[in-house]
Amino acid sequence: MLQGHGDDGYLYKQELAADFSTNVWYGGAPDGLKEHLFQQWEKVQRYPEVLAESLREKIAGFYGFSTENILVTNGSTESIYLVAQAFQQSRSTITIPAFAEYEDACRIFQHQLSFLSWAELENETLPDTDLLFICNPNNPTGAVFTALELAITNNPEILFIVDEAFIEFTFSVTSVIDLVSKYDNLIVLRSMTKAYAIPGLRLGYIAAGTSLIERLSSYKMPWSVNTLAIAAGHYIFDHYEKLQFPAAQVLADKTDFVNALADSPLTVYPSHTHFFLARTNRYTAAALKQFLLKEFNILIRDAGNFRGLTESHLRIATLNKSKNQLLINALAEWKHI
Repeated sequence: MLQGHGDDGYLYKQELAADFSTNVWYGGAPDGLKEHLFQQWEKVQRYPEVLAESLREKIAGFYGFSTENILVTNGSTESIYLVAQAFQQSRSTITIPAFAEYEDACRIFQHQLSFLSWAELENETLPDTDLLFICNPNNPTGAVFTALELAITNNPEILFIVDEAFIEFTFSVTSVIDLVSKYDNLIVLRSMTKAYAIPGLRLGYIAAGTSLIERLSSYKMPWSVNTLAIAAGHYIFDHYEKLQFPAAQVLADKTDFVNALADSPLTVYPSHTHFFLARTNRYTAAALKQFLLKEFNILIRDAGNFRGLTESHLRIATLNKSKNQLLINALAEWKHI
């Protein structure tokens, strides 16, 4: 899917007053990162490390892993396509609703696809499949699956692909990355673009057992992670503790935001993250998106293209209180058109 993601503000000419379509941390990149990257500029005159080896070693050391347990990638999207390629023509199941790239990548590499609803996952109704893709916390719903280790243990024949792109945005579930040395049927995908607000740099990593990383590495193109992205990764892990965004405050703001939407023409669904799914009770999400853009320069995520959702669904990410209020006020107008 080359179009139809969130954060598509570049497609519109006007300056946005607020962008609720992206679920990247709204506070911007970590302090000092921009200055650090400017200091690295001359390094772009040479090729980057073939496999981002120095960052791979640093990430592995952070978790107490061997370097053979980590593979640095050009964002989680490269990770997804690598998995699909390395296990091409597998029987794969995607837990829905879900990020479209799981399905797109699997179709490119001729997987036999099936789909599992989140309710079926929670009821432990797992299919007969080779690979199972789970985004935890889920995008776009913000739901969490807390029985993941039990599922991994009870289904050794299934390779679990767990996308933790939004793990920093919840306190309701913890990462399973420490389990990759315990289970050989687990691959964890991690993003560094969401919590550190650097999606334009494209940076992520895969954690898995050594044989799985070796298999994925055999399909990886060289130099996919650029020099500045590698430098950003080093900076973040070198200053890890002081660069964490205020997750507790953001989630508290989300609660206030959702409460304030109670009188709006939206039905808001429960979420464990700073973003949440909603349904417009008037017209369609596409119509609401155009109304908000035209009248208020506000952008939301039309979620109608997520498998399992409808043309009425939209995703909203929490911003600061003043911008949240802009949407609350605009929805009051939508209520009366």
